Amino acid sequence: MSAIPLLVCDDSAMARKQLIRALPPEWSVAITQATNGREALEAIRQGLGQVVLLDLTMPVMDGYETLVALKEEGLACRVIVVSGDVQDEAIRRVLELGALAFLKKPADADQLRELLLSYGLMNRQAGRQVVERPDPSVSFRDAFREVVNISIGRAAALLAKVLNVFVRLPIPNVNILEVGELHMALADIQRGSRVTAVCQGFIGNGIAGEALLIFHDSEAKDMALLLRQEELGDHDPVEMQLDLASILIGACLSGFSEQLDVRFSQGHPMILGQHTPLESLIKINRDRWSKTLAVEVSYSLEGHRIHFDLLLLFTEDSVKRLTSKVNYLMD
Repeated sequence: MSAIPLLVCDDSAMARKQLIRALPPEWSVAITQATNGREALEAIRQGLGQVVLLDLTMPVMDGYETLVALKEEGLACRVIVVSGDVQDEAIRRVLELGALAFLKKPADADQLRELLLSYGLMNRQAGRQVVERPDPSVSFRDAFREVVNISIGRAAALLAKVLNVFVRLPIPNVNILEVGELHMALADIQRGSRVTAVCQGFIGNGIAGEALLIFHDSEAKDMALLLRQEELGDHDPVEMQLDLASILIGACLSGFSEQLDVRFSQGHPMILGQHTPLESLIKINRDRWSKTLAVEVSYSLEGHRIHFDLLLLFTEDSVKRLTSKVNYLMD
């Protein structure tokens, strides 16, 4: 039996590695890899993607745009979406756009096998000969970014249910920053406006840090209106921001715990600065944030002029432990 052309499309080398490892070992496939939808379309046009495993959140052309283009061009392929964006609305949209099925990251090998069998993409009578697979090389930064990607997807799904909205997920930025570089990153987030920042510390298994959720004052009224529409009560603005911080930060840390086998103890969220320029926050916290592994995520709510900027700031001492945990995922 000739090998089936299989295309694995994801901007993360870590995600591609995990997905390729989850494939049934006896499934005879010729694997092509793509890092965005544009590359995927080129490969499919060349006949390299009879079956496609497609991510949603990617640069250049995301998964939604790719599904639209496949339909418009009439390209014949069978698509299973594999994504960290597990919002109910995300799943509904991809199925409406023509995907066969949705599988959450990290892909479970047994679930993937059953999907392939149920859609006739793999024969139940396939032989037991193990097929050689490519094994993408992965840097710590790429692997950790994929862990972050899955965690923020879990948080977005919870926020979507609480607020009855669709959350647009970004590609997270992951960098080790000196305090001056962190200053520049925060200044870019502020973009000239005043902000309120909620801070929550966390620690567990030799990993420690702080989560910083930043709200722009210019969006406070829209946020309050949304909360009233969802009948969550007439919250005091500070209480409202603390509640949202608990939802997002708690869900993100839960995602980390699930993937890295780490249990975090969390401090109480507190207002770090209110209606203030971010420069003053940096001056206050210069010693704590002298050098940090920084994760930057900017959530936005579709149909609303609202977004939150979430920063996860891991201490320099945590990087060694995180590296060990992430390397275990890759082995």
